[in-house]
Amino acid sequence: MVAQLRSRIEDILKNYRPVMNGEIYLSGEDICRLLHISKRTLQQYRDDHILPYIQIGGKILYKESDLFLELEKHYTGKTSINDNS
Repeated sequence: MVAQLRSRIEDILKNYRPVMNGEIYLSGEDICRLLHISKRTLQQYRDDHILPYIQIGGKILYKESDLFLELEKHYTGKTSINDNS
C-alpha cells in the first residue's frame, strides 16, 4: 500500500507542470516528447524563431499556449490521398 502510494506520488511529481499567472510552462524535454522531435530539431526551431521561448539563466521554457498557437497556425486540415475533387 505504501509502495503504491509512493509510486503514484512520484508519477504525479514527474508530470506536474506548475501554473504561473495562468500559464503552463514546458521544458525542452516536454516539447520534444509532445512533438516527437529531437533536441537538435527543437534548437533549430528556436534559431529559426519558429517556437517562442523564455530563457532564465541556463533554463529554457516554452509557454504551452505558444506551442498550441503555432500548431494551430500551421494546421492544414484533413487531406485524403484518394480525394478526386
